[in-house]
Amino acid sequence: MQLLLRTRDHFRRVGPLLLSALLMGLIASGSVAAIEVPSANRFTLGKAVVALNGPWKFHTGDDARWAEPEFDDSSWESVDLTPPADAHDGDVGLTGYVPGWQRRGHGGYSGYAWYRMRIIFDAPTDEGLALDGPPYVDSAYQAFLDGRLLGGFGDFSGSKPRVYGIHRPISFRLDGSDFSVERQHTGVIAFRVWMGPWMLADPNSGGIYIAPSLGTTAGALARYQGQQWETIRGYLVDAVEGVIFWVLALIVCALVPFDRSNPAYRWMAVALLIVGVARANQAVYFWWQFESYQGIEIVTGVLMTPLGLGAWTMAWYHWTKQYRLSWLPAAVGWLTLISVVLSILRRSWFFGVFPAAVETVLRYCSLSVRCIFLIFTLLILFRSAVQPSREKWLGCLAITLMSVGLFAQELSLVGVPGIWFPFGVGVSRTEYAYAIFDVILTALLLQRLYSFRSIPAALPAT
Repeated sequence: MQLLLRTRDHFRRVGPLLLSALLMGLIASGSVAAIEVPSANRFTLGKAVVALNGPWKFHTGDDARWAEPEFDDSSWESVDLTPPADAHDGDVGLTGYVPGWQRRGHGGYSGYAWYRMRIIFDAPTDEGLALDGPPYVDSAYQAFLDGRLLGGFGDFSGSKPRVYGIHRPISFRLDGSDFSVERQHTGVIAFRVWMGPWMLADPNSGGIYIAPSLGTTAGALARYQGQQWETIRGYLVDAVEGVIFWVLALIVCALVPFDRSNPAYRWMAVALLIVGVARANQAVYFWWQFESYQGIEIVTGVLMTPLGLGAWTMAWYHWTKQYRLSWLPAAVGWLTLISVVLSILRRSWFFGVFPAAVETVLRYCSLSVRCIFLIFTLLILFRSAVQPSREKWLGCLAITLMSVGLFAQELSLVGVPGIWFPFGVGVSRTEYAYAIFDVILTALLLQRLYSFRSIPAALPAT
């Protein structure tokens, strides 16, 4: 009897604890069962790196709770980032490319969206871990692990993210406290992505194009370096061409003392400097998180492109001595000013400000101004071809090659192929044309320099 009484008293003390533990176990087991981890998201890491192709859970919109591991994302749509064999982007040849969310049923959407993945994996206990962020994203992102912000690409401190070059890999080091178990690692990786409305013109745009990856520190570093090299080589031609244009500008300046009365050399030097800045700025924008999207808009879109059209038109006008077209310099000046103003009004800071009808008018006005510049160039080209000159054919070829780059968008509109991928690297029609132009212009300058050998009077007096 005393044994029964002692048993009853003991049960009264520990019974509630046992019942609570049982209920908590049932709740925990129910929640785990409710959130299934796909087999593709269960893997053994080893001493390497694994591409996190998915399936990912995806949802448009923005909510801070979506970073938390306890959030139930079972109702979200699934997105697979597995690329086809030999897939690459259509710009510089970045491998592992898949189209963005506009191709996945969210056409016309810009703003925030989230990607979430729950993973379970084995990893060596003596190895550090790292997460390589997606190297190609529209247009900025933040990375989370179990609700903790790891970092990201872009500045999210303002009301809208500040965007930088979108082809930039980032590696996030992880420590032992980032996962729940010593060896059987579990966790939820989430990416908060924001796309600017200016990207809607590209039907493939939106979110993550190349999947992130997870690996040991050494494996993730190797993949990060490989992706970084892809970005570097993709814009290496632009950087080299920019430097070559600057060198050619110096050579042109060296001809000024031989013919001080001819403004062609000054105009050509300025034009070469402008196109050199525009080319090299491509590499600056995509290689470093230094220049924002608005920055490259100002440098290239608002300034270099319109000024380049005006400077090259004036350079060819004086080089070919088309002085009968006395009205052309004034027309070029006004057109350049109008082009700068139109470029300002069509930049990202005015997206959504004007009605659709006004935006259409601005677009057609901008295209019309460019077409007038093209007509001026064709007029100079035709008049140069019919006048007697020893260098007219080299000059006409130089004008044509430079025009291929200056009027690239017009050539694309009429269906001229714009890019090729030798050795897996994207080389554009403009880059090919500029490379040949450099050779032709060098020959022209040497020919012009040779013609000065018998004109010592052109040299300044000493």
